[in-house]
Amino acid sequence: MAKTKKETVDKKNESKAASIRSYTLSKQQKFVLGCLLVLFSIALLVAFISFYVNGQWQTDQSAVSQLGSREEVVQNWLGKFGAFLADLIVYRGFGLASFIIVRLFFLTGLFLALELSTKKLKNTWFWDLFAIIIVSILFGFFATSAPELGGTIGYELNLFLQDYIGKTGTLLTLLFGLIVYLIFKIKVSPEKIQSYFDSTKKEFKSELNSITKPKQNPEPESAYNLEEFAIEEDPELDNIHLKTEDTQFEINKDALKPTINHSSEIELNPILKPIQPKQELPLVSPDEAFVIEKAEEEDIIEENLASRLVADFGLFDPTLDLSNYKFPTIDLLKEYSTGGITINQEELEENKNKIVDTLRNYKIEIAQIKATVGPSVTLYEIVPEAGIRISKIKSLEDDIALSLSALGIRIIAPIPGKGTIGIEVPNKTPTMVSMKSVIGAAKFQEAEMELPIALGKTISNETFVVDLAKMPHLLMAGATGQGKSVGLNAVLTSLLYKKHPAEVKFVLVDPKKVELTLFNKIERHYLAKLPDTEDAIITDNAKVVNTLNSLCTEMDNRYSLLKDAMVRNIKEYNEKFKSRKLNPEAGHRFLPYIVLVVDEFADLIMTAGKEVEVPIARLAQLARAIGIHLIIATQRPSVNVITGLIKANFPARIAFRVTSKIDSRTILDTQGADQLIGRGDLLYTNGNDVVRVQCAFIDTPEVEKITDFIGAQKAYATAYLLPEFVGEESGINLDMDISERDTLFREAAEIIVNAQQGSASLLQRKLKLGYNRAGRLIDQLEAAGIVGPFEGSKARSVNILDLSALDQFFNNEQN
Repeated sequence: MAKTKKETVDKKNESKAASIRSYTLSKQQKFVLGCLLVLFSIALLVAFISFYVNGQWQTDQSAVSQLGSREEVVQNWLGKFGAFLADLIVYRGFGLASFIIVRLFFLTGLFLALELSTKKLKNTWFWDLFAIIIVSILFGFFATSAPELGGTIGYELNLFLQDYIGKTGTLLTLLFGLIVYLIFKIKVSPEKIQSYFDSTKKEFKSELNSITKPKQNPEPESAYNLEEFAIEEDPELDNIHLKTEDTQFEINKDALKPTINHSSEIELNPILKPIQPKQELPLVSPDEAFVIEKAEEEDIIEENLASRLVADFGLFDPTLDLSNYKFPTIDLLKEYSTGGITINQEELEENKNKIVDTLRNYKIEIAQIKATVGPSVTLYEIVPEAGIRISKIKSLEDDIALSLSALGIRIIAPIPGKGTIGIEVPNKTPTMVSMKSVIGAAKFQEAEMELPIALGKTISNETFVVDLAKMPHLLMAGATGQGKSVGLNAVLTSLLYKKHPAEVKFVLVDPKKVELTLFNKIERHYLAKLPDTEDAIITDNAKVVNTLNSLCTEMDNRYSLLKDAMVRNIKEYNEKFKSRKLNPEAGHRFLPYIVLVVDEFADLIMTAGKEVEVPIARLAQLARAIGIHLIIATQRPSVNVITGLIKANFPARIAFRVTSKIDSRTILDTQGADQLIGRGDLLYTNGNDVVRVQCAFIDTPEVEKITDFIGAQKAYATAYLLPEFVGEESGINLDMDISERDTLFREAAEIIVNAQQGSASLLQRKLKLGYNRAGRLIDQLEAAGIVGPFEGSKARSVNILDLSALDQFFNNEQN
């Protein structure tokens, strides 16, 4: 029993200690304490100033020891209490450096009253105490005859240092302390000092020249107009324009004297200034803990650099058949945006305050917050105070969305590679990302990739470029109307701008029949199709099966070529073929990349079923090494649409907006796609990090202009022909011997003709047969010509209309 009481006492003590540790000041208590410290700092300032103005070290010095007497008179403006404080802190303390203590108390009170972050306050306390000691010793060193300037502590510390390291050592120590304070607190660097002296030197020289240089032109400047000299006549000066704004050229003004009579006498020597690198300057915010960063604008290239590529001399050139082919120009695309992202600083400040207030309501303090403005979304990176759990912030996602009244808030906790937590907030006025700005970006034009794709721009306003050859297959999913078809057009346009018709071919499957129809114009340039088919773009789902099986045959043929060439992938094979190390007479040829694009894959599965799954699975597993890549778009890649075997081979996935978290996990294996804002807002993952991208917008007239530009040029004789595929059903030699027919053959034929539906399940029910025997009967009926060939999930067609025609059929066979 005694042991139990002891345990109870220990638990009570622990709970008391925990309550003491967890005690925090309330808002009212902080405000009152802050006001007290501010007023106390003002009182100290009055006492310290009075100490020096009234000469307290002389007049009040004797009275300080007798402050208990009410008859004692002091000169300090704060009375006896002020005289006591001044004597204690200034005379017996740090001298003039004591005024820094006034600043410390004032700032501490201000931080408490306004509930500001305490992290900066701790830093201020450290450096101010450091400055108090250095300044006190400094005055004690130089003003030995006036101890009130350095105070007793400064005077004694100065003597202490001189006893051990002498006057020279003390001076060097103080100098080192000043350097440390200037570098770490004031942020003074050698570069800043040098730039200051350079600018001062330039200003001094310019003023000196303006004073000493005589005026050569007494007439007003307007009397000499540069247009009178007709500078345009000289062809070497065509590209020189005189501007009043900053430019990278400076005009040599000595050549522009009023004595010139003709333009040929003018000599303009352009002096090239070193181009300063662009710096990403943060915008100024009233709160120093809040930084607004505007992403740097990327360089735009007006010319398509793919048109400049020249084949190496001596190597085989696969583009020789279309050597005069011209790549699409960038001016075919339309510029939608006004040129850059506009920053609404009021909106950013308002959102920042709402985020901080919401987190503060749950006792989550923030040390720093930074805003990065993107085309459609702004990323707020917050650094929480020490001891805050990340899961606590992530659980407040709905509360933050409620306070901001935003469409969808996405919290990234933590941001990979950074020690911050990201909160993505949609902009009230999003900026449209045009395909022209993405295609013209230097990052895309200078990309050294096999199949570069420019999807759009990230939150930091950088052009997002990925390589389809390294994906190696892409799965696009999202709800209806969220931008999947526009995304497909962006992918195809990117490849058209970078790849020659000899280097890439497209197999387009469009069940909707309207999305990819415009690419019919480039059939003989870029498209691939089966022999003896009219349209290269497949809109009939029944023809998709043959095309996919034909691609599997092409894949097997290519692997045979790679095996003979003793290489591992298509890149090595083509390099070997270009180097003329492979003999075309042995069947070797240049292998273009083949990109299979399937829009609305779910509709394909519903109509063709298992016949599509097998070739798609084979291509997804094996085709990447030989240059066949798949891009599949669907609304929801559930198990009944895309099996686990196929999905495992699609590590690269693009998710547009979906309606639920379950759909997001189905696409990306993580949530987040349900919090997108639509209209091209997407998440991209390649098996690791998830990147938010605003998809580039390309409209139908732009695609039409590009296809018209390409289609008007010289093309190949036909589209790229895939191997001919012979279906298994038409290739089987069924039993044609009448004597080997099943005994129920005639009865089965009558049932099929009566029902006008040829299926094995019908025979199973009517004749009470097993599946194997019913299947054999169907094969025999097909061989006899009574039913048609296999048509997937549909029932076979019946070639005989009624029983009288069937009797006539059997009579003809017997005869």
